[in-house]
Amino acid sequence: MRQLSEQEIRAAFVNCTKGAAKRLTIPHDLDERPWADLDYFGWRDPQAPDRAYLVTESDGHVRAVALHCPSPSSWQTRRSMCSICLTTHTGGVSLMVAAKAGKAGQQGNSVGAYLCSDLACSLYVRGLRDAGMGGRMPESLTLEEKIRRTVTNLAAFLGKVTD
Repeated sequence: MRQLSEQEIRAAFVNCTKGAAKRLTIPHDLDERPWADLDYFGWRDPQAPDRAYLVTESDGHVRAVALHCPSPSSWQTRRSMCSICLTTHTGGVSLMVAAKAGKAGQQGNSVGAYLCSDLACSLYVRGLRDAGMGGRMPESLTLEEKIRRTVTNLAAFLGKVTD
């Protein structure tokens, strides 16, 4: 993924108003992020722990979604698998819900997925972050195939948000 500016990120949100996108907290260390190793850029809002954001680029278009992370439940202390990168974590996977784009979202419709709580799927797939024992199951896929699968899973989720 190419490095994005704060302005590009704010302009890319598909499921919130321009005013809401203007007010959300974007990390100040964009220059220090490992952009070359990211399939998407995601972060949790330090001022609102129940909020997260995800930005990706495909076909030359940058798209971003605002996510709501419900409070953790007791089941989340069990080992769970991220639906994007297929990494398992103990307590490190959260249900993240995105309002649908457009009128559907204004009417309260949303979609959800179980994602790595730290939104670091790209780093887990590439072996740059350790998810602990059993975090990544042994696979016969190449790294490129794992990355392609992650990007496909992410695109499917974003497709549900924008449909």
